[in-house]
Parts: sequence; C-alpha cells; structure tokens
Amino acid sequence: MAASLVELLPKEYGYVVIVLVLYVFLNFYMAFQVGMARKKYNVPYPTLYALESENKQANLFNCVQRGHQNSLETMPIFFMLMIMGGLKHPSVCAGLGLLHVVSRYFYFTGYATGDPAKRLTLGKFHMLAILGLIVCTISCGRSLLDQPASS
Repeated sequence: MAASLVELLPKEYGYVVIVLVLYVFLNFYMAFQVGMARKKYNVPYPTLYALESENKQANLFNCVQRGHQNSLETMPIFFMLMIMGGLKHPSVCAGLGLLHVVSRYFYFTGYATGDPAKRLTLGKFHMLAILGLIVCTISCGRSLLDQPASS
C-alpha cells in the first residue's frame, strides 16, 4: 500500500503548517489596519500611497501601507523557506518562523506609528529568522543531493 504525502512528512511538520497559518492571520490583521487607515486619513482606493501635496497626513497613512506592503513583498520568500527547510528541520523552521511572525508584527506596528525607524525596534529580528530559514533550506537541498541515485 502506498503512503500518503502526509504520512511521508515528519510529524513535527505540523508546526510548520501552523506557523504559516499564523502568518496568514497576521496578514489579514495588517490588511484590516490599512483599510482603517484609508478611512482615518481619507485615502480612497485605488490610491496606493498618499501624496503629501494632497494630504497633510500622507506620511501616517503611507507608513501603515508600507508596513503591510513590505510584509507582502517578503511573504513568498518566507513561505518557500518554511515549506522547503521544514521538510528536514521542521521544529527549527517552526521556531524561526514564529520569530519571523512575531517580529513582523512589531515591524508593522512600529512602522504604523508614523516613525519608520520604530519598525526596527523589535522588527529587525525578522531578518535573523530569514537567515536561519535559508540555512535550513540549504541543508535540506544538500541532503537531497547527497542521496544515492535512484534507479
């Protein structure tokens, strides 16, 4: 009898899946905050960024928008590294992924204050998590290459 894909994955891979879903909820939260900022600072759709020449509070809105946008820009990298690195190192990747999610929350909330420098107070640790995930993913790739050739 052939094993299902889930049966082939390490049991701890479930933590990887849960952390990825946590990031999805964080993304929903950030998107909701951008929507609220649109109303608060009077920035209608489809305007992506407010112009200071047209809106005195443009910087405040743009900081909220930019915090979310930056998280969207790095999301595919984070997801790929979690999914691939987690195949070999599920617990380590889940821990690093949780660090990334928490750091991204603080990155966003710091940015949303209107002072972009505040995004790096605790938010700077997301890059440490990404670097760790890169190492785990390279390790997974090396393990695959080190396997004996299949016939």
